[in-house]
Amino acid sequence: MKFVKTREIKTGMRLARPIYNKNGVLLYERNSKVTEQAISSIENFGLLGIYILEPAEPVPPMSQEDLEFERFQTMMSFSLEEELKRIKQTGRAAKIQTIASMIIKNYANLNKKITFHQNLRSRENYTYRHSLNVAILCALITRVMNIKVDEQLTTITAALIHDMGKLDVVDDIADCDDLDDAGYRRLNMFEKDAFSVIHQALPNGVDVRRICEQSHTILESYRVGDINTDLSKFSIGAKILAVAGKYDSLTAMQLDKEPESEIKAFHYMLAEDHFFDPSVVNALLASINVLFPGVCVVLNNGEKGVVIKENRADIFRPLILCFDNNKVLDLSDDNVSNNVWINDVMKTLDNRYIFDTDTLVECGYLKPEEAYESADIFEIL
Repeated sequence: MKFVKTREIKTGMRLARPIYNKNGVLLYERNSKVTEQAISSIENFGLLGIYILEPAEPVPPMSQEDLEFERFQTMMSFSLEEELKRIKQTGRAAKIQTIASMIIKNYANLNKKITFHQNLRSRENYTYRHSLNVAILCALITRVMNIKVDEQLTTITAALIHDMGKLDVVDDIADCDDLDDAGYRRLNMFEKDAFSVIHQALPNGVDVRRICEQSHTILESYRVGDINTDLSKFSIGAKILAVAGKYDSLTAMQLDKEPESEIKAFHYMLAEDHFFDPSVVNALLASINVLFPGVCVVLNNGEKGVVIKENRADIFRPLILCFDNNKVLDLSDDNVSNNVWINDVMKTLDNRYIFDTDTLVECGYLKPEEAYESADIFEIL
């Protein structure tokens, strides 16, 4: 599966992700071939691009839960768009805490990881969909970190509203892929103006504003490379919002560059611990599926393989089957991982391997209860 920008879409390509309208009605199913009419619809939606399958790639398994997640993203992003526009026009919130409560109900009380699918975005809805995703990620993190209910609600509300100032960004800033210092100063001006609106618009506006402002300070310190940033001075809500916001920005489709893989995003944030609290990053890592059975990876030595068993104690050190020689690497073994580690997931898929979970159980690589729940057969390209 790979991301293709709208201008590069061709007829005959197969969709890797479904496309819904604002009411959550399915318009184009996964594995549908792109037609001229579909390209016209995608252009009319203003999408930055779509996710497509490689020519020989099978449709990856998606549970009903995964499909519901994508539908929830679509419907809630439109609700959030209406609400943020209302706040800008009237200075008062009507449904923002209702949206936050729905996110908490669906994603802050789970006792398992989820597969976090990035949503399709257009330039017009980018801020809304980013903010919604960040709020969902915040909900997942707050559950793992056992954040108190009231602080959880405040943090998720802040995530929904934190980028409202970008809705006022003028075209010459929005069109610029690489802002100079003057551009950032203007952008900061819009964002600070929005923070004052937040203060008045919400019953808990003071606390929400504080989280938004502190998170903005963390990310601005990261942008300018201020390694003297003291994270202990910031609230836990601000640190959660900063991590969730950065993760979504790195892995989402973008105007000017390819999205990063989940692996790269986590490596990146863990390496920048001056700005991204490791306990928060690890809480996010414990919330979403990253290196689970069936994920194809590239190792630091150039070899390619597939994850056959997740390592829940250390997600970056799973059990891997190498494609070239069928060798099994146990990265949980220090003698192995001192020399070999996962560099990234595979961007393109070249060779097909088919095996079932029964074989993995028979060979002793999986226990029966660990067999991959989403599919009985792995199809790896």
